[in-house]
Amino acid sequence: MSLPLIEPLLPATRVIPVLVLEDPDTAVSVAGALLAGGLSVLEITLRTPAALACAEAIAKRYPDALVGLGTLTRPEDFARARDVGARFLVSPGLTPRVAEAALDCGLPYLPAIATVSEAMAAREFGFHELKFFPAVLNGGVPALKGMAPLLQDVRFCPTGGLTAASVPEVLALPNVFALGGSWLTPAAAVKEGRWNEIEALAQAAVAAAAPVA
Repeated sequence: MSLPLIEPLLPATRVIPVLVLEDPDTAVSVAGALLAGGLSVLEITLRTPAALACAEAIAKRYPDALVGLGTLTRPEDFARARDVGARFLVSPGLTPRVAEAALDCGLPYLPAIATVSEAMAAREFGFHELKFFPAVLNGGVPALKGMAPLLQDVRFCPTGGLTAASVPEVLALPNVFALGGSWLTPAAAVKEGRWNEIEALAQAAVAAAAPVA
């Protein structure tokens, strides 16, 4: 069984904010700032008790956004994510039971890998779009370059430790289809409601992601 791919769903700007959200009202404001800045693909992580409610609130308020759920670590997470309207799913790792749940769920899915062996195992389950995580800790751009000739049918979305300065170099890699990052929503800016700051960070990411003419 094969799953639909995430890459064809992405707009030209291939930067995915990775969000830790505490309440639905704030979540909608954060999403609004990111969308105003040009980023419409959002990953809400299951790191807070309110994450599912936040994802559902964003999906309802902004139906044109591509809202995904991340940090799925247990099989039961997949049905819960689908039920609140998630359009893609992300895990920080992969196990046989998680792989089975992902395949049963039927949504585009990014399992995370850190090594070539883990990527090979994910590919055996049928996954050819993979999250490289944590990207910087595991070698960043040199590691991705090293994996390219070994895994020619695999595409990556590196996440973890990346910054605005990383965007052009990472997205220029032929085996990278997108990247994720949490730098777009600084905790202090979210807490203090500095939505203009988040919008400006999104705009800067969009500019950094633009192809060089």
